[in-house]
Amino acid sequence: MSEFTTTLGTMDSSIFVVYVVGLLCLALWISRSERVGGANTEDYFLASKALPWWAIGASLIASNISAEQIIGMSGSGYAIGLAIASYEWMAAITLILVGKYMLPIFLKNGIFTMPQYLEQRFDSKVKTVLALFWLVVYIFVNLTAVLWLGGLAIETVAGVSWLYGMIFLAVFSVAYSLYGGLKAVAYTDILQVVLLVFGGLFLSYLALDAVSNGQGIIAGFGILTERMPDHFDMILSPDSEHYISLPGISVLIGGMWIMNFSYWGFNQYIIQRALAAKNVQEAQKGIAFAAYLKLLMPIIVVLPGIAAVVLYPDLTAPDQAYPSMMALMPVGVKGLVFAALVAAIVSSLASMTNSISTIFTMDIYSRLRPNQNQRHYVHVGRLAALVSLVIALFVAEPLLGKFDQAFQYIQEFTGFFTPGIVVIFVMGMFWKRATSMGALSAAIGSAVFSLVFKFAWPGLPFMDRVGVVFLLCLATCYLVSMAGKASDNDSSVSLQQITFSTTKGFNIAATGIIVILIALYTTWW
Repeated sequence: MSEFTTTLGTMDSSIFVVYVVGLLCLALWISRSERVGGANTEDYFLASKALPWWAIGASLIASNISAEQIIGMSGSGYAIGLAIASYEWMAAITLILVGKYMLPIFLKNGIFTMPQYLEQRFDSKVKTVLALFWLVVYIFVNLTAVLWLGGLAIETVAGVSWLYGMIFLAVFSVAYSLYGGLKAVAYTDILQVVLLVFGGLFLSYLALDAVSNGQGIIAGFGILTERMPDHFDMILSPDSEHYISLPGISVLIGGMWIMNFSYWGFNQYIIQRALAAKNVQEAQKGIAFAAYLKLLMPIIVVLPGIAAVVLYPDLTAPDQAYPSMMALMPVGVKGLVFAALVAAIVSSLASMTNSISTIFTMDIYSRLRPNQNQRHYVHVGRLAALVSLVIALFVAEPLLGKFDQAFQYIQEFTGFFTPGIVVIFVMGMFWKRATSMGALSAAIGSAVFSLVFKFAWPGLPFMDRVGVVFLLCLATCYLVSMAGKASDNDSSVSLQQITFSTTKGFNIAATGIIVILIALYTTWW
């Protein structure tokens, strides 16, 4: 098989339109404000701090699983194999650790944003530097990647120009999220995740059945493992051509931990959902729910990419794998799965723009224009979200058009800065002696050390580079902090006032994650 359908039929298109209209109606209904005078900043940016655990967990996954995950990781599954699933499976245990040790600190400090915590712990300089950094990365890396890969998917599946596809995605995400803020995003994410999970599982079922020529999914999986054993190595050997992307044991004990803690623990558009919980126990239940959903993701996004090697061996680019596989869908169902793909994309767009507006409004604008009323800041937040999407639309193609595997591009780029970010937060949270100069030196050192290693040692896998740079930044922060005067600006809640004990249910969930991961890596080592 080498050809695939590039248009949606009338029934598929109708189903997709029904989904779009239904989601918009649901979002507008959710966005109704019961507060006299409209929503305040806590309502808009933190959903009135009343999100239940199931909404938190679903929204965490919907925010995470977007075009770069579905299309990009399927492309990496096509090119590399199951090893790319380490990003998903190791994220599950990372979520558990974030829920136990980091969420209690953030929630106790009552913050809106990650930079706000840095201001409480260090000073306004650290907060401003990191706030500006995140705004740049969210707009020029994350938003652009989601829009570009989303446009590619729409072009491949529906036969619509990638540019019009990007414009549709931007307009759609604005239409359902701009008015209602985080509350609209989080509650509609429940529908999005249900559609994504069941649509993805059905596509994987069809893919395996097609590989076996109708003999069933078990036979199909057996054929894949028999014909492509290299695609089922979780830990790549040094002689693998993809070792530089996934350097063997480093995915378990090296730089991937740094990447995961930065993304799941200190990333505004992810952690903002947990900050909106009514209490820490509710947030931890949501985190545990999200961890189990992460275990499913390789079945949904990586497996179709591996199957595409057999079904569509002549694709011109790996990122075409997932959209191409949708040709297997029967009429009607394809529209539903296409809706699931678009659901994931617009959910991430809405989450990112909401977090961009939160950081810009609460960490930058409110300091330039203090003492404005709450409605004013909400209006500014909406404007910031809109402007960020417009910028991303203009720069997406020039920045990403030349990359075959956009997911790897995102990881490579963010890898320059994540070691320093993790050092700043970990030292700030768990070492009282850390100073603002130590934090800033770690931030600057992260970029400098990464660039030096990038050009002086080009053969060093980027994940190993992340691990080495993290250790160097850790040492830099320690030395600079010890050489300077202890900070007297720390207004954050001390660790003595925070309990890290968790409920029995959370502990059982965490144990289950560990057991499942041990079984997976033992089987596919």
